[in-house]
Amino acid sequence: MAKNGNPNQWGPTNWPPEELIHNDIKEGNSYVCVNDDDKVIGVFFYTQGNNIEPTYFDITDGDWLGDSSYGVVHRIAGDGSKKGIGAFCINWAFEQCGHLRMDTHGDNKVMQNLLTKLGFIHCGTIYVEEDDYPRLAYEKLNKSV
Repeated sequence: MAKNGNPNQWGPTNWPPEELIHNDIKEGNSYVCVNDDDKVIGVFFYTQGNNIEPTYFDITDGDWLGDSSYGVVHRIAGDGSKKGIGAFCINWAFEQCGHLRMDTHGDNKVMQNLLTKLGFIHCGTIYVEEDDYPRLAYEKLNKSV
């Protein structure tokens, strides 16, 4: 991320901690993206439900689009071996629930551009406990949900 102008999102706090990743796996919320050779080339956290992300309860500078059950994607990363991994994973998550919320660091222009390209709407700002940097909150809602 630092190479793409985003040195503060994961680097300084060594985020995400290994314990969190193990917990994601244990709870069944860690997903992988594999290539045709069954090699893992991407990973992300996904869950869905009602009010599942406490940091999303308070949003400033805007509002969420809907209040129905939603999915959340966090900690998405690709190994760089193939383009489009992020879009593939996010689209898969959206297909599972039809209502997806995500957030990203203000310096993460790559993710901001991807979310906009995939039809997400910037809804406001949320704050996380891990650091003092605000996060840009995005949402995509299938109109039939």
